Amino acid sequence: QVQLVESGGGLVQPGGSLRLSCAASGRTFSGNFMAWFRQAPGKEREFVAGISWSGAITRYADYAQGRFTISRDNNKNTMALHMNSLRPEDTAIYYCATGGTTVTGPYDYWGRGTQVTVSS
Repeated sequence: QVQLVESGGGLVQPGGSLRLSCAASGRTFSGNFMAWFRQAPGKEREFVAGISWSGAITRYADYAQGRFTISRDNNKNTMALHMNSLRPEDTAIYYCATGGTTVTGPYDYWGRGTQVTVSS
């Protein structure tokens, strides 16, 4: 069993930055992709960014490209998402996922999410 815990969400003004973290424990999967997804109120969950085991492969949703940066530290079983130039439309619950065999999924394990609110 894998446990994923997200942290770092909060309230930020438009144009601000946040750093989300995901800590994995339990059975961890070497060689697997990890990713961030998000779900805004009334919308379906969507892919934000994904990263390969080595970090050599990363992929971003169009809206995240150039503003968000995904990274991982396999020694610490953690993953991060640095978000800059945040917009009100980035408001959502952000979820960490692991166990993927491709960068965009599907993913087997999910965290409970962390709320990000972008508002003045």
